[in-house]
Amino acid sequence: MGLFQAVTGAVGGTLADQWLDFFGVPDGLPSTAAVFPAVRKGENAGRGANDRASEGIISNGSKIVVPEGYGLVLLQEGAFTGFAAEPGGYVWDSDEPASQSIFAGGGLVESLIKQSWERFKFGGRPASQQTALFVALKELPNNRFGTQSEIYWDDAFLNTQVGAITRGTYTLRITDPLTFIRNFVPADVISGNTVFDFTDIDNPAGEQLFNEVVGSLAPAFSMYTNDPAKGNRISRLQQDSVGFAQSLSAAVEENYRWRTDRGLEIVKTAIISIEYDETTRELLKNVQRADALSGSRGNSNLQASVAAGIESAGENAGPGGLIGMGMATGGMGLGGLQQPSQPAQAPAAPAAPAAPAAPAAPAADDPVTVLKRAKEMLDAGLITQEDYDAAKAKALGL
Repeated sequence: MGLFQAVTGAVGGTLADQWLDFFGVPDGLPSTAAVFPAVRKGENAGRGANDRASEGIISNGSKIVVPEGYGLVLLQEGAFTGFAAEPGGYVWDSDEPASQSIFAGGGLVESLIKQSWERFKFGGRPASQQTALFVALKELPNNRFGTQSEIYWDDAFLNTQVGAITRGTYTLRITDPLTFIRNFVPADVISGNTVFDFTDIDNPAGEQLFNEVVGSLAPAFSMYTNDPAKGNRISRLQQDSVGFAQSLSAAVEENYRWRTDRGLEIVKTAIISIEYDETTRELLKNVQRADALSGSRGNSNLQASVAAGIESAGENAGPGGLIGMGMATGGMGLGGLQQPSQPAQAPAAPAAPAAPAAPAAPAADDPVTVLKRAKEMLDAGLITQEDYDAAKAKALGL
């Protein structure tokens, strides 16, 4: 008794020509519209001007076209008398024994809707007149979130509490349209008098969802940054729209039971900006420095620092200073740059006094000695070819 399918699959101009008078989706709907009344296409060409009390009301013999991405819901006295989630053409007849409700989607989605149908369907014999509503089954974009002051959460990677001001958008999907209409949609929408749009600033239900999302941001950030599968990196938030959406959806489900009580789910997010507080920004700078000095890159940076120090010493103290600096690096505990230590030896016996020797020129002034030491340092990777060439020119007075 009620709704039966006349044409399956995609419907287009041919069916519209055959059905000169039928109900369908209004033209010019915003992409964020979630629930709205069916409009008579033959009389007002689908404009959806709701200027008559009978708008959205069908009767026996009425034909309805359901396009891809939408579901058709029929109601009587607030209870469901018909539902179709498969694209095609349908006819309403309260006396038709072969009528049925057509579910589509398969798997979990179909199972959820069937359970809701059994809970909320009309218990008696449907009347000849019904309220016909369309509900969007595709993603609904441009739902915004944002905070005016910092929110704080515990971050496992930084090992402390971090704070930020953030804003962005998310997409919604109505996963269970019957639960959504039954538990969340206002009465004037259910009666077919207006359009339910999440982004409408005059929609108090949409404002409530905004507040609940903002209240779930801190636990969502904590859930994401403390998940080892996400790499525990706060910097990945803005690049992982699906991953963060899963964390945000889980947070609003835990706090407000969106999926269970409202048939709603957050699908994707786009974080437009995150402005960290001063303490967090300093922590992130330290992390960047640590990352830059880790592994082989860190060894390269260390060698570059040592070479810069050697070059500076050579400029300030001459070739002798350069070689002295090179000898000093042998004792530094610099990982792979450390020279092997020699085994300790017992002190030698005191030598007999020797005859005074003629004073010799300091070894540091000997160009051969200078160049020999500089070549050893070049071969060890402690200085660059440029450093060696500069030392050579200085030692030879070029």
